[in-house]
This record gives sequence, structure tokens and C-alpha cells, in this order.
Amino acid sequence: MNIREQIEEIEKKTLSEKACLSSQSQGRLRLEKPHPIRTAFQRDRDRIIHCKSFRRLKHKTQVFLSPFGDHFRTRLTHTLEVSQIARTIARALRLNEDLTEAIALGHDLGHTPFGHAGEETLNELLPDGFCHYEQSLRVVDKLEYEGQGLNLTLEVRDGIVKHSKGRGEILDDDPDSRPLTLEGQIVRVSDVIAYVNHDIDDALRAGIIKEENIPAQVAEILGKHHSTRIDRLVMDVVEASLKNNLDKIAMSQQIYKTLMALRDFLYDKVYLNPIARAELVKTGKIIKELFEYLQQSPGDVVKDYPEGDLLERRVADFIAGMTDSYALDMYEKIYLPRIRF
Repeated sequence: MNIREQIEEIEKKTLSEKACLSSQSQGRLRLEKPHPIRTAFQRDRDRIIHCKSFRRLKHKTQVFLSPFGDHFRTRLTHTLEVSQIARTIARALRLNEDLTEAIALGHDLGHTPFGHAGEETLNELLPDGFCHYEQSLRVVDKLEYEGQGLNLTLEVRDGIVKHSKGRGEILDDDPDSRPLTLEGQIVRVSDVIAYVNHDIDDALRAGIIKEENIPAQVAEILGKHHSTRIDRLVMDVVEASLKNNLDKIAMSQQIYKTLMALRDFLYDKVYLNPIARAELVKTGKIIKELFEYLQQSPGDVVKDYPEGDLLERRVADFIAGMTDSYALDMYEKIYLPRIRF
């Protein structure tokens, strides 16, 4: 028995009967020989961490574009916070932590530069639309490793593509729209727990809101401080999920309503706030003009894969993969005059 098989045996003996075991994965798009040391989900996690799309997250906007200060979140720090919250919940429920971590680390690989403003622009430009969670799956399936993809397991791919429903229900009762695994459901709720809390923190730091603006029910039920709110939400997810015998990942009605109220508050006062969006509005013009230029002059930068995809789709792939600084630099080189003396 090799090391991987020993780990798989430990999973069988220690994890919940509701956990998704590495040895019972439904497999990959392309058949691979099992690794002698790492389980299938450990390999997925490692592939995501080492891919180029993951590294680029450090220079992609979370909410505030190029903020003056070292402590604002980026898409990478958001991803790490989601991973930490999700792993805490998974461990408490004796679910598969490696699977949970892999989904969490890969869930935002398809995000555009300039945050959701970039996503909105590409959605308007593409006839079939654009959403970051579908793009994340496209990244791991078709774009990474020069078009070969990461060849991840079905469970990780499912968790990535179903991690978000925008402003829709987090804890969906429809089994067709929620992640297949409990681990995927954990990432979905952890994503919201992470961003509503760290976006409040960043909005306070940016002066967009003040402490007294936060709804009273949020402070009363979840607490006044960042760490207190996260702890209360995580504890509730664990307690409610155990209470329903892990039939699905759950929250108590009171805490869920409070979390939704906090999310609505952020949309109204932060995400759609004219001050917060002032710079992001300008980025729509940048992405639109880059999109138009690259369709006329794709050159070597727009790849010829995935095979059979239209040029506009491949241009969108290239733009979605850009960091904020890369997009700004390319725009400047193409459209702004250079003065030489």
C-alpha cells in the first residue's frame, strides 16, 4: 500500500459518511494514473496553486480599483480568505478538507480585471454573455497549460462552476443548481461570508461608509467586529448543518436573513455607490476598446485555442485573464500618444 492509498484509508476511517472521499471521485476529463503520494483532490489543489491564472489574482481588483493603501483586498487575498473559512467549516463537519480547499482556491480564476465592472462589460460585449464562474471552469478546462487545461476532477470542476449565483439564493433547495458535494456547498456559503465581511472592512477603510451606517440588526446579531461576525457565521453554518444531519449545508433562519441583509446593504451602499464605482466606470471604456482593437488585430497575444471557438470568444478569454495593470498598460500603448524629445 503506497502513501496515497494510506491517506485514502485514513479518510474512510475518519471523515463523515457524507464526505466526498478522494478514492470515490468520479474522475477527470482525461484518464490519468493515480499519484503514489497525493490524492486526486490534493493534486487538483496543487495544480490550481501553480497555474498562471492563480498568480494573476494578486493584481486583480476585488472592489476598490488601485486603492491608496497596502491593506485593501485583492482577488487573491479574497480567495485565500474564502479558503480559510471553508476549510474551517469542512474540518468541523469532518468533510473532505482537500476537496474544499481545491474548490475555494479555483473558484475565482475566471474573474476579469477591474472586478465586477469588467465582468459587466464583457457580458454586454459577448452575444452569449459572460459570467466569471463559467469562465473559471473554462480556465481550468480549456485555457491553462496552453489550451490543455488542468484536467481537474469532476467534483472540483462542479464546485467551481456552481460557487456563485450573484444576488440569488446562497443555500439553494434545487439540487440541480447547488454543488453536487457538501464541500462545494461549503465554498459557496464561505465565499459570501468572506466578501460581505472583508468588503465592509475595506469600505470603512476607504471612507465609503462609517460604523454607524451598518444596519443595527447586523451588529446586534452578528457582532460589531470583523472577526466576531465571521466567527458567528461559521459557527452557525456548522451547527445548522449538523442539526439537519448534513443533508445539505445550512444556516439558521435568523442568521441567514441577517447575512442577506448585510449583502443587500453592501450592494446599495458600496458596490453601487457612485464614489466606489467612479473609477470602475471608466474601465468599461478600456475593456470595450481593447475588445474592439483585438478583434481587428489579434496578433500573437490572442491564442488560437480552444479550437473551433470564435475570435470574439478568444479575445474575451485574453481580456478576462488580464490583470488591472496589464489592461491599463496595453490600453496606453495602443491608444495614448507617446511624446519623444
